[in-house]
Amino acid sequence: MPEAATLPTRRDEAWRYSDTDALAALDLGTFEDWQDIAVPAGGTHREIVTIAEGDGTQLRRLRIKVGEGATCEVFGVIAAAQLGRVETVVHLERGAHFEMGGITLGGSETTREFVSHLTHAEPEATSNQTVRSVHWGKGTGNFLGRIDVVRHAQKTDAAQDFKGLLLEKGASVNAVPQLEIFADDVKCAHGATVGQLDETARYYMAARGLPPETVRRLLVQAFLGDALVALDDDAERERLMDVALAKLEAHL
Repeated sequence: MPEAATLPTRRDEAWRYSDTDALAALDLGTFEDWQDIAVPAGGTHREIVTIAEGDGTQLRRLRIKVGEGATCEVFGVIAAAQLGRVETVVHLERGAHFEMGGITLGGSETTREFVSHLTHAEPEATSNQTVRSVHWGKGTGNFLGRIDVVRHAQKTDAAQDFKGLLLEKGASVNAVPQLEIFADDVKCAHGATVGQLDETARYYMAARGLPPETVRRLLVQAFLGDALVALDDDAERERLMDVALAKLEAHL
Protein backbone atom coordinates (compact mmCIF):
# COMPACT_ATOMS: atom_id res chain seq x y z
CA MET A 1 0.00 0.00 0.00
CA PRO A 2 1.25 3.57 -0.71
CA GLU A 3 2.57 5.53 2.24
CA ALA A 4 0.20 8.08 3.72
CA ALA A 5 0.95 11.68 2.73
CA THR A 6 2.63 13.77 5.40
CA LEU A 7 3.77 17.34 5.83
CA PRO A 8 7.39 17.97 4.78
CA THR A 9 10.39 18.25 7.07
CA ARG A 10 13.76 19.90 6.58
CA ARG A 11 15.04 16.61 5.19
CA ASP A 12 13.06 17.48 2.04
CA GLU A 13 15.37 19.44 -0.28
CA ALA A 14 12.76 22.07 -1.14
CA TRP A 15 12.19 22.76 2.58
CA ARG A 16 15.81 22.71 3.73
CA TYR A 17 15.85 26.25 5.18
CA SER A 18 12.15 26.61 5.82
CA ASP A 19 10.23 26.82 9.09
CA THR A 20 8.58 23.43 8.90
CA ASP A 21 7.38 23.76 12.50
CA ALA A 22 5.04 26.50 11.27
CA LEU A 23 3.30 23.93 9.06
CA ALA A 24 2.03 22.03 12.09
CA ALA A 25 -1.24 23.99 12.21
CA LEU A 26 -2.10 23.09 8.60
CA ASP A 27 -4.08 20.07 7.51
CA LEU A 28 -2.94 18.15 4.44
CA GLY A 29 -5.84 19.43 2.38
CA THR A 30 -4.78 23.04 2.92
CA PHE A 31 -1.13 22.21 2.32
CA GLU A 32 -1.89 20.44 -0.96
CA ASP A 33 -4.05 23.25 -2.32
CA TRP A 34 -2.39 24.13 -5.66
CA GLN A 35 -3.48 26.72 -8.19
CA ASP A 36 -3.23 25.32 -11.71
CA ILE A 37 -2.47 27.71 -14.57
CA ALA A 38 -2.35 26.67 -18.22
CA VAL A 39 -1.13 29.27 -20.71
CA PRO A 40 -2.22 28.24 -24.23
CA ALA A 41 0.15 28.30 -27.19
CA GLY A 42 1.03 31.87 -28.08
CA GLY A 43 -0.79 33.23 -25.04
CA THR A 44 0.31 35.42 -22.14
CA HIS A 45 -0.46 35.28 -18.44
CA ARG A 46 0.66 37.38 -15.48
CA GLU A 47 0.19 36.35 -11.86
CA ILE A 48 0.71 38.91 -9.08
CA VAL A 49 1.15 37.47 -5.59
CA THR A 50 1.33 39.44 -2.34
CA ILE A 51 1.56 38.17 1.20
CA ALA A 52 1.26 41.48 3.01
CA GLU A 53 -0.85 40.85 6.11
CA GLY A 54 -1.43 38.19 8.71
CA ASP A 55 0.51 35.74 10.83
CA GLY A 56 0.86 31.98 10.92
CA THR A 57 1.61 30.12 7.70
CA GLN A 58 0.62 31.49 4.31
CA LEU A 59 1.34 29.44 1.20
CA ARG A 60 0.76 30.16 -2.47
CA ARG A 61 1.49 27.13 -4.63
CA LEU A 62 1.29 27.45 -8.40
CA ARG A 63 1.50 24.70 -11.04
CA ILE A 64 2.04 26.31 -14.41
CA LYS A 65 2.14 24.88 -17.91
CA VAL A 66 3.39 27.34 -20.51
CA GLY A 67 2.40 26.34 -24.02
CA GLU A 68 4.43 26.65 -27.22
CA GLY A 69 5.52 30.25 -27.79
CA ALA A 70 3.58 31.44 -24.73
CA THR A 71 4.73 33.71 -21.89
CA CYS A 72 3.98 33.49 -18.20
CA GLU A 73 5.07 36.03 -15.59
CA VAL A 74 4.92 35.74 -11.80
CA PHE A 75 5.76 38.73 -9.62
CA GLY A 76 5.38 38.81 -5.88
CA VAL A 77 6.21 40.31 -2.51
CA ILE A 78 6.28 38.31 0.72
CA ALA A 79 6.20 40.70 3.67
CA ALA A 80 4.02 38.93 6.24
CA ALA A 81 3.36 35.62 8.03
CA GLN A 82 5.51 33.55 10.35
CA LEU A 83 6.14 31.40 7.27
CA GLY A 84 5.33 33.02 3.94
CA ARG A 85 6.07 30.89 0.90
CA VAL A 86 5.41 31.19 -2.83
CA GLU A 87 6.12 27.97 -4.69
CA THR A 88 6.00 27.52 -8.46
CA VAL A 89 6.27 24.34 -10.52
CA VAL A 90 6.62 25.28 -14.19
CA HIS A 91 6.59 23.20 -17.39
CA LEU A 92 7.89 25.02 -20.47
CA GLU A 93 7.12 23.89 -24.01
CA ARG A 94 8.94 24.90 -27.22
CA GLY A 95 9.78 28.60 -27.43
CA ALA A 96 7.94 29.43 -24.20
CA HIS A 97 9.15 32.03 -21.69
CA PHE A 98 8.79 32.20 -17.92
CA GLU A 99 9.64 35.33 -15.95
CA MET A 100 9.66 35.59 -12.15
CA GLY A 101 10.48 38.53 -9.92
CA GLY A 102 10.25 38.13 -6.16
CA ILE A 103 10.88 40.20 -3.04
CA THR A 104 11.05 38.98 0.56
CA LEU A 105 11.31 41.19 3.63
CA GLY A 106 11.02 40.57 7.33
CA GLY A 107 12.46 40.51 10.81
CA SER A 108 11.66 38.90 14.18
CA GLU A 109 11.94 35.13 13.69
CA THR A 110 10.00 34.95 10.44
CA THR A 111 10.78 33.00 7.28
CA ARG A 112 9.78 34.23 3.82
CA GLU A 113 10.73 32.29 0.70
CA PHE A 114 10.34 31.73 -3.01
CA VAL A 115 10.76 28.17 -4.25
CA SER A 116 10.66 27.23 -7.92
CA HIS A 117 11.07 24.11 -10.03
CA LEU A 118 11.25 24.72 -13.77
CA THR A 119 11.33 22.03 -16.41
CA HIS A 120 12.51 23.05 -19.86
CA ALA A 121 10.77 20.23 -21.65
CA GLU A 122 11.16 21.40 -25.26
CA PRO A 123 13.78 23.30 -27.28
CA GLU A 124 14.19 27.08 -27.46
CA ALA A 125 12.40 27.96 -24.23
CA THR A 126 13.71 30.72 -21.98
CA SER A 127 13.35 31.60 -18.31
CA ASN A 128 14.56 34.33 -15.99
CA GLN A 129 14.18 34.53 -12.22
CA THR A 130 15.23 37.51 -10.08
CA VAL A 131 14.79 37.49 -6.30
CA ARG A 132 15.78 40.16 -3.79
CA SER A 133 15.66 39.61 -0.01
CA VAL A 134 15.99 42.20 2.77
CA HIS A 135 15.93 40.96 6.36
CA TRP A 136 16.68 42.09 9.89
CA GLY A 137 16.28 40.85 13.46
CA LYS A 138 16.30 37.07 13.18
CA GLY A 139 14.37 37.06 9.92
CA THR A 140 15.23 34.61 7.15
CA GLY A 141 14.80 34.96 3.41
CA ASN A 142 15.17 32.01 1.05
CA PHE A 143 15.28 31.28 -2.65
CA LEU A 144 15.44 27.66 -3.77
CA GLY A 145 15.40 27.42 -7.53
CA ARG A 146 15.73 24.21 -9.51
CA ILE A 147 15.96 24.07 -13.30
CA ASP A 148 15.76 20.81 -15.25
CA VAL A 149 16.71 20.81 -18.93
CA VAL A 150 15.68 17.56 -20.62
CA ARG A 151 17.85 15.81 -23.17
CA HIS A 152 16.33 17.22 -26.35
CA ALA A 153 15.62 20.75 -25.04
CA GLN A 154 18.36 22.39 -27.10
CA LYS A 155 18.72 26.19 -27.26
CA THR A 156 17.43 26.56 -23.71
CA ASP A 157 18.33 29.89 -22.10
CA ALA A 158 17.73 29.96 -18.34
CA ALA A 159 18.94 32.38 -15.66
CA GLN A 160 18.56 32.84 -11.92
CA ASP A 161 19.75 35.87 -9.95
CA PHE A 162 19.51 36.19 -6.16
CA LYS A 163 20.79 38.95 -3.89
CA GLY A 164 20.30 39.24 -0.16
CA LEU A 165 20.66 42.33 2.03
CA LEU A 166 21.11 41.98 5.80
CA LEU A 167 20.19 45.10 7.75
CA GLU A 168 21.11 43.68 11.16
CA LYS A 169 23.23 40.94 12.64
CA GLY A 170 21.19 37.82 13.31
CA ALA A 171 19.27 37.93 10.04
CA SER A 172 20.03 35.40 7.32
CA VAL A 173 19.34 34.63 3.69
CA ASN A 174 19.85 31.40 1.78
CA ALA A 175 20.07 30.71 -1.93
CA VAL A 176 20.09 27.20 -3.38
CA PRO A 177 20.33 27.20 -7.18
CA GLN A 178 20.12 23.76 -8.78
CA LEU A 179 20.71 22.94 -12.43
CA GLU A 180 20.21 19.52 -13.96
CA ILE A 181 21.11 19.70 -17.64
CA PHE A 182 20.92 16.84 -20.13
CA ALA A 183 21.08 18.91 -23.34
CA ASP A 184 24.41 20.18 -24.67
CA ASP A 185 23.46 23.37 -26.54
CA VAL A 186 22.13 25.54 -23.73
CA LYS A 187 22.81 28.73 -21.77
CA CYS A 188 22.16 28.36 -18.05
CA ALA A 189 23.43 30.83 -15.46
CA HIS A 190 22.90 31.56 -11.81
CA GLY A 191 24.30 34.07 -9.36
CA ALA A 192 23.89 34.63 -5.63
CA THR A 193 25.37 37.32 -3.37
CA VAL A 194 24.73 38.41 0.20
CA GLY A 195 25.87 41.65 1.77
CA GLN A 196 25.08 44.81 3.70
CA LEU A 197 24.27 48.35 2.61
CA ASP A 198 26.95 50.12 0.61
CA GLU A 199 28.78 52.23 3.18
CA THR A 200 30.28 54.50 0.52
CA ALA A 201 26.83 55.30 -0.83
CA ARG A 202 25.49 55.87 2.69
CA TYR A 203 28.31 58.28 3.47
CA TYR A 204 27.90 60.10 0.15
CA MET A 205 24.16 60.62 0.67
CA ALA A 206 24.50 61.51 4.36
CA ALA A 207 27.14 64.10 3.52
CA ARG A 208 24.50 65.87 1.45
CA GLY A 209 22.20 66.24 4.41
CA LEU A 210 19.90 63.25 4.06
CA PRO A 211 18.86 61.69 7.39
CA PRO A 212 20.00 58.07 8.00
CA GLU A 213 16.47 56.66 7.72
CA THR A 214 15.95 58.30 4.33
CA VAL A 215 19.33 57.08 3.09
CA ARG A 216 18.57 53.51 4.10
CA ARG A 217 15.11 53.63 2.54
CA LEU A 218 16.43 54.92 -0.79
CA LEU A 219 19.22 52.36 -0.96
CA VAL A 220 16.90 49.48 -0.13
CA GLN A 221 14.33 50.70 -2.64
CA ALA A 222 16.95 50.70 -5.40
CA PHE A 223 18.08 47.23 -4.33
CA LEU A 224 14.55 45.81 -4.43
CA GLY A 225 13.71 47.45 -7.73
CA ASP A 226 15.80 44.90 -9.65
CA ALA A 227 13.18 42.23 -8.99
CA LEU A 228 10.48 44.26 -10.73
CA VAL A 229 12.37 45.56 -13.77
CA ALA A 230 10.64 43.11 -16.12
CA LEU A 231 7.17 44.11 -14.93
CA ASP A 232 5.92 46.51 -17.60
CA ASP A 233 2.77 47.57 -15.70
CA ASP A 234 3.72 50.79 -13.90
CA ALA A 235 0.74 50.72 -11.54
CA GLU A 236 1.39 47.13 -10.45
CA ARG A 237 5.10 47.77 -10.07
CA GLU A 238 4.38 50.77 -7.85
CA ARG A 239 1.85 48.82 -5.80
CA LEU A 240 4.26 45.97 -5.13
CA MET A 241 7.02 48.40 -4.19
CA ASP A 242 4.62 50.18 -1.83
CA VAL A 243 3.91 46.87 -0.07
CA ALA A 244 7.63 46.26 0.34
CA LEU A 245 8.46 49.78 1.51
CA ALA A 246 5.57 49.79 3.99
CA LYS A 247 7.14 46.76 5.66
CA LEU A 248 10.55 48.42 5.64
CA GLU A 249 9.25 51.69 7.08
CA ALA A 250 7.47 49.84 9.88
CA HIS A 251 10.89 48.45 10.82
CA LEU A 252 12.72 51.77 10.47
